[in-house]
Amino acid sequence: MAYDITDPQLAPSGMSKILWADNQMSVLRQIRQDFESRLPLQGYRVGACMHVTPETANLMRTLKAGGAEVTLCASNPLSTQDDVAAALACELDIPVFARRGEDNITYYKHINAVLDAHPHLTLDDGADLISELHKKRPSQLPEIAGGTEQTTTGVTRLSSMARNGVLQFPVMAVNNAKSKYLFDNRYGTGQSTLDALMRSTNILLAGKTLVVCGYGWCGKGVAMRAKGLGAVVIVVEVNPLHALEAAMDGFFVTHMDQAAGLGDIFITATGDLNVIRRSHFEVMKDGAILCNAGHFNSEIEIQALEEMASSKEEVRPLVEAYQLPEKRLFLLAQGRLINLSCGDGHPASVMDMSFANQALSLEYLVKHLGQLEKKVYAVPGDIDEEVARLKLQAMGIQIHTRTQEQEIYQLGWELGT
Repeated sequence: MAYDITDPQLAPSGMSKILWADNQMSVLRQIRQDFESRLPLQGYRVGACMHVTPETANLMRTLKAGGAEVTLCASNPLSTQDDVAAALACELDIPVFARRGEDNITYYKHINAVLDAHPHLTLDDGADLISELHKKRPSQLPEIAGGTEQTTTGVTRLSSMARNGVLQFPVMAVNNAKSKYLFDNRYGTGQSTLDALMRSTNILLAGKTLVVCGYGWCGKGVAMRAKGLGAVVIVVEVNPLHALEAAMDGFFVTHMDQAAGLGDIFITATGDLNVIRRSHFEVMKDGAILCNAGHFNSEIEIQALEEMASSKEEVRPLVEAYQLPEKRLFLLAQGRLINLSCGDGHPASVMDMSFANQALSLEYLVKHLGQLEKKVYAVPGDIDEEVARLKLQAMGIQIHTRTQEQEIYQLGWELGT
């Protein structure tokens, strides 16, 4: 079996992490048991470009249990857990191409290693696998039955491809499933981002002014958790509805030009380009901390920071101090996804629902082979509700069932006041 990992001897440590996470992933575990008996993915090759974490490993185990041949590479150079990669390759016999800290050349070499396996189905976390396939390897496109996408950023890219008639196979927008974004994006990102921030800096959030750029579901989660830890939270938004919601939720909402001079900590969660840029660095306080919770390292204008600084040094692991005239600014994780670069990423219990959607969406694509158009699809409502039902069951929570009288009332229109 071909693979490219940092150290095979790390496999036992990685396997312990995988099994620990599995204890918190009851929904995916039930799906794995079901897949083992039915083998719905038998005969299919799956190519995945995802964060190489214990939770992802359990998704790979589930797909393999369903009969698939799985190949995995990293979706971010700093998110790979080397011991998990070793366990996947050496104990679970899943080809994996991922090294923490790999450079851009190696990153794309690994993506192409996955494509060399000629997958029939793709799993993406940011759409780099699908993008590379369309740009560099179009001859393989007829081999693809469909794919899934895990992130807001990736869905945005793929929707653009579909609008422009470029997308050549159907893709399920797993990110847009309610049992994904209402929990993973909000509670997962909220907790894991602040956990990583505190781990990497050891700062006290209480009393600090924290600026959240973007009030989508990820930004909401960060703002909610930061407020709970005692920070004074400022929200920066471009969408009037999101900005209004942030104001109604009790946050101070303003534009970035004003927020730049007020914040002690800045967290981007927009999926956009150069949200924090040169003009903002110029007015920031001495000691301001900058980090990114979005998928790509595009949200902070790092090139401008490099040009403005007379020097930089790593003062803690993945904390770089940039010396500007009369002040220092601190950039975390090179502007990359902080929760996975400086922490463990989302808790396993929330990834349980996201990855359950992934597994069931791949099965859906196989069941509907040849019936779907070349566009981005929503996860069907019955899959979404089944994931939520299984999660409630695992949590020991029972919900109410309507009476027959209530069912009739809900379906009717005659009764009024």
